[in-house]
Amino acid sequence: MSALPTTDLLTAARAGDENAFAALVEPHRRDLHAHCYRMLGSLQDAEDALQDALLRAWRGLGRFEGRASLRTWLHRIATNACLDLAKRRPARVLPIDYGPPADPHDGPGPPLTESVWVEPYPDEHLAYEQRESVELAFVAALQHLPASQRAVLILREVLGFSAREVADTLETSVPSVNSALQRARKAVDERLPAQSQQATVRALGDKRLEQLVSAYVDAWEAGDVEAVTALLAEDAALAMPPRATWFRGLDACRIFLAERALARRSRLVRAYANGQVAFATYLWDPDRECYEGHVIQVLTLRGDRIAEVTAFVEPALVAQFGLPATLR
Repeated sequence: MSALPTTDLLTAARAGDENAFAALVEPHRRDLHAHCYRMLGSLQDAEDALQDALLRAWRGLGRFEGRASLRTWLHRIATNACLDLAKRRPARVLPIDYGPPADPHDGPGPPLTESVWVEPYPDEHLAYEQRESVELAFVAALQHLPASQRAVLILREVLGFSAREVADTLETSVPSVNSALQRARKAVDERLPAQSQQATVRALGDKRLEQLVSAYVDAWEAGDVEAVTALLAEDAALAMPPRATWFRGLDACRIFLAERALARRSRLVRAYANGQVAFATYLWDPDRECYEGHVIQVLTLRGDRIAEVTAFVEPALVAQFGLPATLR
């Protein structure tokens, strides 16, 4: 069915052929999912919004006249599905934006019962040029915008929609779109680091990056607090959503690593998250005699040092990243 031309798939889908519709939208599914993630900052919310958008597209296919491309039409529907969902969900942040750093001797606090955190995004299958637009800092900065401004910025700057296409999507005027874009750019730029992770990695080069990755893995798996700390920036931050607790500075990180994070045998497996260096952390379970997937770590680099470690403590995420639940 997918070998049919788009016009034939459209004809079949409009006649009620669900397989034709699935073949029609499949080439756009990955981009639509990433778009929903940028809008909502959550893997699960992105999935919910995408399913809602595809249902809306299926029901509204008879109204698709082809004046816009199918890509534009589907992203228009997905954007509005995200805006509707955003009205019902709290804004998402990272712990660093949620409150002040904690005393490392106190250890991590309890998880918040309400999900308010930006979540990591599996990016293994995203095109290289798309990865900058799912970096943690960018996605977190987006969540501080009003939802409509967020939509304008993503549609214009990430997806390359024209101002007229964005205005049609949001049922507003071109001057309103241009004004919203200007405000959104300013707000996001104030929250972004001077250099993206993609630019940082390019500047490091493959050899130095692999040396850094190998050194981090070796030090972490050896439980070597000083070796891990030596890879951190002076003002490094360590956060652990869904806990609001986070720590700032080498001394605080060293204490937490020694008393908590590295006090238990663990293994790291390379993951692909948010266009950044990432790992799944597996902790040793003596009863089951295996390592269990427990955390997705996303590292933010600055030069050749690690500026932030955001450790998402959610075992279910390991499977969502396509990694095994346990290691022997």
